[in-house]
Amino acid sequence: MCDRVKDPVCGMKIAKEVAVATSEHEGKVYYFCALSCKNRFDADPGKYLRRHL
Repeated sequence: MCDRVKDPVCGMKIAKEVAVATSEHEGKVYYFCALSCKNRFDADPGKYLRRHL
């Protein structure tokens, strides 16, 4: 069974195993469907994490 997670930038649900990229922020790993999502997140993680509060 795949462990699915939500890309914090675009909201797409993806399996961790097929994530194109990951980033770590404050001890937590985030998974991304595309490098463009990772780059946007890395530039301003707070912008995307505030959405999920």
